[in-house]
Amino acid sequence: MAKAADIIKCDYANPKHTSALISLLNAYMSDEMGGGKLLNKRTQISLIKKLTAHLTAIVLLAQSGGEFAGLLIAFENIATFSAKPMINIHDIIVLKEYRGKGVGRQLMDAIINEAKKSGCERITLEVREDNKIAQNLYKSMGFKDTEPRMLYWRKEL
Repeated sequence: MAKAADIIKCDYANPKHTSALISLLNAYMSDEMGGGKLLNKRTQISLIKKLTAHLTAIVLLAQSGGEFAGLLIAFENIATFSAKPMINIHDIIVLKEYRGKGVGRQLMDAIINEAKKSGCERITLEVREDNKIAQNLYKSMGFKDTEPRMLYWRKEL
């Protein structure tokens, strides 16, 4: 099977990359699984600056036929119980017209390879309970719920 996309690291100095990052995030946020409002100009500029300065940010772009089709944003951290590195996937986005073509799997494969190269102990992610398609992808790649089961909580500030 031919690869659906080329996976590249985001070059924050490349305006095409940063524009794609913002465009893909806005597409995700406006999707039913995103459920948020679009990034305003100030937030867009701030996000690019903060990702550029964040030493452990990993931003991967999927490009298919010259178009940006997907995005994965992750952060390397430390698993305190083992004192080993780990990666948390914060966002993964595939545009609707590219879904079901292997782009998400390629993004996941790329972050798994990054984690292995960095000697990471594990990769974590969050997935909505109603996002069965994403859950099926993650399960097919060896991800599973934790034992004991964990809950994702937050407090808005």
